[in-house]
Amino acid sequence: MGGKRDKPSGRVSNRRLLRQTAGLFKGHRLGVAAIAALVVITAGAGVVNPVLIAVVFDIALFPTHVVNGHTVLLPVNLTLLEVLVGIMIGITIVTGAIGVLQTYVTNRVGQRVMEELRNRLYEHLQGMSLRFFTGTRTGEIQSRLTNDVGGIQSVVTDTATSLLSNIVTLLSTLVAMLVLSWQLTVLSLAITPLFMFYTYRAGRVRRQITMQAQESKAEISAITEETLSVSGMLLAKVFGRGSEEVVRFRKENHRLANLAIRQEMIGRALFAVIGAFFSSAPALVYLIAGFVIAGSHGTHTPIQYGTIVAFTTLQSRLFFPIGSMLSVSIEIQASLALFERIFDYLKMPHDIVDRPDARVVPADDIKGDVRLDHVYFRYDRGTFGPMTEPIHRPAAPTPIANGHAPDENDPVPNEIRRDWAIEDVSFEVKPGQLAAIVGPSGAGKTTISYLIPRLYDVSKGALLLDGMDVRDYTIASLADAISMVTQETYLFHASVRRNLTYAKPDATQEELEAAARAAFIHDRIVALDDGYDTLVGERGYRMSGGEKQRLAIARVVLKSPRVLILDEATSALDTTSERLVQAALEPLLTGRTTIAIAHRLSTILAADVIFVIDRGRLLEQGTHAELLRRGGAYAKVYEQQFQGGRVEAVCEDGMVLASGEVVAAAPTAPAA
Repeated sequence: MGGKRDKPSGRVSNRRLLRQTAGLFKGHRLGVAAIAALVVITAGAGVVNPVLIAVVFDIALFPTHVVNGHTVLLPVNLTLLEVLVGIMIGITIVTGAIGVLQTYVTNRVGQRVMEELRNRLYEHLQGMSLRFFTGTRTGEIQSRLTNDVGGIQSVVTDTATSLLSNIVTLLSTLVAMLVLSWQLTVLSLAITPLFMFYTYRAGRVRRQITMQAQESKAEISAITEETLSVSGMLLAKVFGRGSEEVVRFRKENHRLANLAIRQEMIGRALFAVIGAFFSSAPALVYLIAGFVIAGSHGTHTPIQYGTIVAFTTLQSRLFFPIGSMLSVSIEIQASLALFERIFDYLKMPHDIVDRPDARVVPADDIKGDVRLDHVYFRYDRGTFGPMTEPIHRPAAPTPIANGHAPDENDPVPNEIRRDWAIEDVSFEVKPGQLAAIVGPSGAGKTTISYLIPRLYDVSKGALLLDGMDVRDYTIASLADAISMVTQETYLFHASVRRNLTYAKPDATQEELEAAARAAFIHDRIVALDDGYDTLVGERGYRMSGGEKQRLAIARVVLKSPRVLILDEATSALDTTSERLVQAALEPLLTGRTTIAIAHRLSTILAADVIFVIDRGRLLEQGTHAELLRRGGAYAKVYEQQFQGGRVEAVCEDGMVLASGEVVAAAPTAPAA
């Protein structure tokens, strides 16, 4: 469990990331325009009251008149004061109402963008081939879909609007301040460029730390997904590794906590200095104004009292958006790291896609003729598929011994690198035939089974279904026509009904029961507490191995595919469960092409044709009797498994099959 962290494919420029991020809002131009209009109105209206303060002080409360160079105070203008106060209160109420509307529209647009992004990412991941999922941990995928997308929510819903609002507020306030006093405005903005430079530097560091923090979150997600699942917990308890897993989790959790502390502290000292400067700026204005007024010696002062009050009020409106914008810029830099991780997944190409001229073929029109024509296949370097042995190949094919491939540490003469998982394999399974593929682990059997439904594409050669390359069918057509029963049955943590109807969502209760009876599982289902509505538990752990396999078979019966692939479907079961599953498979095999993969030869003796695969090559093919008479690799494996007749293969009817000679009919319901 564990492994290296998945790394992004490469750093992307900020400009490109911002362009990609802006592209998320393309379908919401009207909403964005409405938000911009509301922001301009509220931000612009916010300047009116501070400007009116100067009028209130200088004209309504303290009106003056200059006589012989001296300023004379006039009586309060109550009528004007009432009008001005009414306007100020009205503006406050209107801007508040517009602010509520702005918040609603902003969140609506933002949440729709988030919804579409999550849908887009999930849909893109659904379209990735099996190759991607065999090389990527589930926890990493979950982290990008939840942690990364969730981490940019505030940016999408709040930050963009906040940035626009601050810009409008800043510009309108700056204009009003310049009108009141350009000298005081220059004083107020003198040190701002220095703050902006340090903010940019802090943002770059914040982005790097955010990237590391998200990678750490992905690692924690992977650890919890691996170790707290039923399978992972069972493995940890069996091997007594619970304490070690706790240590591993604590170590990564400690790393994440330290990164979170650094992430929060980046720029905080800068903001403290900015806050101190902005808080003390009004006091400096008072001081300078005092010197100017004192220097006038009682004559007409160049700065009116209302101007000072209005200016300091505007100053707070100026400093708040500047501080907010500096903070937002750091948050945006951090969020770019999250966008980079998300777009890193979205830009991954789908390697298994429909051709432009792919044909839609109904499953009922497919006969089920499967043919491999000089097929070659290899996994990408660094990407592991279902192969379980080292990729080596001797100069000549090595016969299978004891049903197992040679150990990776065994000396092999003339050993060279095995370049192909499947190498120049050609065979045909005719409609309605039961074909068996046998060979040691890592021989390429499961790889062939993955090529047929196009979970992977062949590297060279062609795989044909009814004489047409599978790449010329739509993927949906192949999915309708081909189905698999694997050794490890996957069941959702849902009801029996939900697991069965996954194959046919519109199935009726009668169809469910018919499929369950065909799989010999109906009686077991109705004996459960809630019958077909009983939860099967995480990965079906409330069911036995044989019961899970029979549920999987019932699911396939419900789908009724034209081509059925059985990938060692009974190799992990006890004899009783195996025979029940074999009996459940018997009606499923009738009338459809079946390809069974098996280690135990006793399960495929009645196959119409048997293909022997070793190290990606086809060694032999024929019926059981033909292969025994030939005395090749298959016969040697058979002799090893049954020890020259001293160990007997018991058939379904109780008769036996001795080595080299069939003395009774073979089982009629073989399983993979």
